[in-house]
Amino acid sequence: MKIQLIEGYFSAKDAIEIITQMIHVKIRFHEDKIDNSNNEEDMKMREKKIKNLQKNLYDFRKNIETKGDGVSLNAELLVG
Repeated sequence: MKIQLIEGYFSAKDAIEIITQMIHVKIRFHEDKIDNSNNEEDMKMREKKIKNLQKNLYDFRKNIETKGDGVSLNAELLVG
């Protein structure tokens, strides 16, 4: 099964907004798991994932801002 999440050409501003919101959802997911966890190893792993997501978002924003024009985004989920 395939779920198409994003497909199209977006302005730089819209692309940054879409990706920022998606990454923030994932960060909040990990933060919630950390808040409900007693496992130190799991918490450290999730903190590392959050830092990686933040870095990826920073790199994405810089790349798009440097280009200045629109960008094509394609994101899909493959289940199965």
